[in-house]
Amino acid sequence: MSHGKQFTLYTHLGGPNGWKVAIVLEELGLTYEPVYLDFTKGEQKGPEHTKYNPNGRIPTLIDHQNGDFAIWESDAILLYLTDKYDTEKKLTVTGDKEKYTLIQWLFFQSSGQGPYFGQAFWFLKFHSEQLPSAIERYRKETLRVFSVLDSVLSKPENGGWLVGGKPTIADLSFITWNNGALNFSIKGYADVEKDYPAFYAWHQKLLARDAVKKTLAIQASLQK
Repeated sequence: MSHGKQFTLYTHLGGPNGWKVAIVLEELGLTYEPVYLDFTKGEQKGPEHTKYNPNGRIPTLIDHQNGDFAIWESDAILLYLTDKYDTEKKLTVTGDKEKYTLIQWLFFQSSGQGPYFGQAFWFLKFHSEQLPSAIERYRKETLRVFSVLDSVLSKPENGGWLVGGKPTIADLSFITWNNGALNFSIKGYADVEKDYPAFYAWHQKLLARDAVKKTLAIQASLQK
């Protein structure tokens, strides 16, 4: 199998989890070919994708320089990329305690942020009927996640980051879901800058990163 770029990324134009993988690939200077699956046609469940990812969800990453190794689940992909290709430890940490703290935050992102934020989006935009109680529940859960992050980011000893006093994949894993919440599901519902100032400042620092700006600009151009 001959490929001009090191990775193939099966993803989606709007799916937050695919774009956070793209951000980390960009941060590490790794080249990839995106394949944007059409969910309306069920392409994510089709055999061309499920032969790599039996769960039929995005993202899925194929590493052509490692025997076409396929890996799925976005935070597992981030760990793979830093373990194998972040030789300078730019986006990761070195000590055992910090390593497990980083993994802890990835678990929190995948179990605490993504599902709750996703449900908020669903009930606001896609559900067949408006259910105010469900919308309120998941908006409140979104703010609860913000408060957890704010409580840690506000501690001076953490330097405004989740682990290691620097930006890592732990921080980057939250960007795309946070962006969606701030721009859609809780827009006008809460004053995030006022009520969660450390969280808000952290998110703005992440958005200002060159790799993040470039990746989100690509997403915006494709969604026009």
